[in-house]
Amino acid sequence: MVAHAEIRVVHRGGSKINFREPVITNDSRFLLCASGESVKVYSSSSEECVHDLQGHTDLVSGIARNPSNHLQVYSCSADGTVRLWDFTDGILIKTFIIGYPIYSIYVSEKHGGVVFVVVPMANDKSSELFQLVAVHLPRSGDQEVEARELSAVLCDVSPSPGAASFGREGEYVAAAKGLQLEVFFFKKQKPYRFFLKPGIKKGSKNAFTCVSCHPKEDCIATGHADGKIRLWRNFNQKKEYTYSTLHWHHGAVNTLQFTPEGTNLLSGGIESVLVQWRYTQENQKDFLPRLGAAITHIAVSPDGSLFCTSHSDNKITIIQSCVKVSAIIQGLVKSEGVRTDLMIDPRSKALVLNGKPGHLQFYSLHRDKQLYNLDIVQQEYINEEGLDQFEVVKAAFDAHGDWLATVEERRQKGSELEINLKLWAYDEQTQSFVLNTTVTAPHEDQITAMCFSPSPETTMLVTISFDGHFKAWLLGASWSCDFVGGYHLLKPGCCCFSADGSLLAVGFQEVVTVWSPSSWELLTTLSQPPGAIRDLCFGRLSCSKYLLGTSTKNQLCCWNILTCSLEWSTPMDVSLLQADPLSENIAAFCSQSGCSDLFVFKPGEPRPLYSQRALCTGKVQHAIFAPRDQMLESCEEHAQWLNRSQLYFLTQHMDLMTFSTKTEEDRLLASSKRLMVDNSVAVTPFYLLLGKHRLQQQQQQQEALTNPMAERIQLPQGSIAIKELLYTPAHVLPSASFLCSMFVRSLLISSSSARPEFNPEHPVQELELCRPPHTGRVRIPILVYYRLHTIYSSPHTI
Repeated sequence: MVAHAEIRVVHRGGSKINFREPVITNDSRFLLCASGESVKVYSSSSEECVHDLQGHTDLVSGIARNPSNHLQVYSCSADGTVRLWDFTDGILIKTFIIGYPIYSIYVSEKHGGVVFVVVPMANDKSSELFQLVAVHLPRSGDQEVEARELSAVLCDVSPSPGAASFGREGEYVAAAKGLQLEVFFFKKQKPYRFFLKPGIKKGSKNAFTCVSCHPKEDCIATGHADGKIRLWRNFNQKKEYTYSTLHWHHGAVNTLQFTPEGTNLLSGGIESVLVQWRYTQENQKDFLPRLGAAITHIAVSPDGSLFCTSHSDNKITIIQSCVKVSAIIQGLVKSEGVRTDLMIDPRSKALVLNGKPGHLQFYSLHRDKQLYNLDIVQQEYINEEGLDQFEVVKAAFDAHGDWLATVEERRQKGSELEINLKLWAYDEQTQSFVLNTTVTAPHEDQITAMCFSPSPETTMLVTISFDGHFKAWLLGASWSCDFVGGYHLLKPGCCCFSADGSLLAVGFQEVVTVWSPSSWELLTTLSQPPGAIRDLCFGRLSCSKYLLGTSTKNQLCCWNILTCSLEWSTPMDVSLLQADPLSENIAAFCSQSGCSDLFVFKPGEPRPLYSQRALCTGKVQHAIFAPRDQMLESCEEHAQWLNRSQLYFLTQHMDLMTFSTKTEEDRLLASSKRLMVDNSVAVTPFYLLLGKHRLQQQQQQQEALTNPMAERIQLPQGSIAIKELLYTPAHVLPSASFLCSMFVRSLLISSSSARPEFNPEHPVQELELCRPPHTGRVRIPILVYYRLHTIYSSPHTI
């Protein structure tokens, strides 16, 4: 069975927001950043995501403001397109098809109708040689336009966006790569190249890392691997160029950025410190320290009032003029390795995994936002290489999300392994987990796995360890160890509860043991072909009688628990088994030829529901089925396994990937083309009286064609329009004479028409008042009329 084109592997939720330099809008209200295959628009004040600009089919590799329209931005992608967006409304305006994978984009006010992009010198993503080309954007009324007119500017450039910068008024462009700085002048159509020596002194690394051009003067700032910053001048003459050197960073300079007026130069690196250099007084510099992680990008607003820095922990910090941090946009923290596996919090439906050192992060996949960090270790982390500190290695939730179990360990040189098992109870008041119990040295060796029983009758946790035992921890008046089990002094490697919690399977090397948690009786043992058991997984729903297991000898086995026999087996190098909690489906990630394949199947059916070869490079070690907020209605058989849950997995490069169906993409595309006003957003009385009224009028006219009495249907009492009219300031209301004449004319109705009666007990009654033809109809309560008349008229005129 082959993969179907209707299902694609995409970045959605938890993508890197620090992948490329963010862009701040002209009014500093919004911040745009590349996030997987989309562009996210954040509010710089509230940190909330305002729009998610979706349309690219591959990684977004750059964003640039449109110089001719401050409400538009360009985005480029490895899918070979440049897209023009209206970011205020979240609308795709135009798509320019380039035809080559694009790695960065630049614009210049002087070069109208042209964007500069970095593409491979060969039309291949695996190419290691890149060039900077000018793309002439054709003017056309079509939404998709082919832009094939490319002009080469520089060859053999770095694909990193920070390695090139446009100079004063777009007269030249500077690009750095390795030990070479190349400056191309557009008027002369001539490049100048400058080279640095590799460095003879110990620790000297002169390689270029980034470049930034002064906006007003002919000066180029370059960052280097040894932490130095060089300011180049007189580079329009190859033999008379000069440069001065600034040095503060002890590590490589990751990014440089001049302020719009050129008065300051900003730099950042691994020190987590934003350095602001005075351009004319290089000895004077300001610091903004303790930003939390290494700085990878710096962006400045066009008016210079707002800075923002991207960090290596997938975070964007918004700074007000290098003085104070005003907001932090935190993405999914991508640590070096995830040791806790991927979990779903049953309460918040958030993705839970390792975050910053010693913490668990709770990340909302639906909102694509980090909810909070939970400090597990509760010790100050010391950022020092070679220092052994406690790490969170295991975590598990119970079925209702009332309890969280974590395991932290530390192994120091020449000492025994330190292990702590912590049990956390959910606190309704703080809406977070609070430490309830700490068990020091729960096992004599490393804990390899643990899981909670899904049984609603008891709260039980099972841990297994290389010490040859598994332990059951039971919650009574307090947590206590209820049972310690083992099997012939073999070391257990994995465990799993059945869906109802009535069975516990524990893999002891080459033997699978099945236990009854109610009596702790060993019910049966299951044998299989040679090889240690690597993973165990019970079936769900109608397939709950099956137990699946993988071995180190590349075997996938399925046992029937009712008959205690091997149902089937197949030779597969399965690196991970993951069961969908809402269906019978099981996902198996297999490793083959340096890539991972995916097979989705039901244990009772030999034919897989879905398969995809070469899903990603390397082994997939972590995956999870996340329940959907709204069930999909996919009629395609091969896509129905995604209807209830969405499968997420982590690649070896720590990219969180998922699967997108054509139904989802059509729905997202349709929503992006419509302008919609959220009803939760406060609207003005003018909108209520005109905007909604016009829509209601159109509906009433359609109903009147089919039902003559539909025009007489009154609005419900206490409608939004009435409330807004009562609280509308008097100076914006129509004149009292106009309202009075309308009211009198409304009483002159034909005798055949039904006339509403006035009820003294319910004075707020709505009557239909006639208005001039251009204003349509409006319904105003009688009480409103009396109040208005009291305000604008004398008492004897009533």
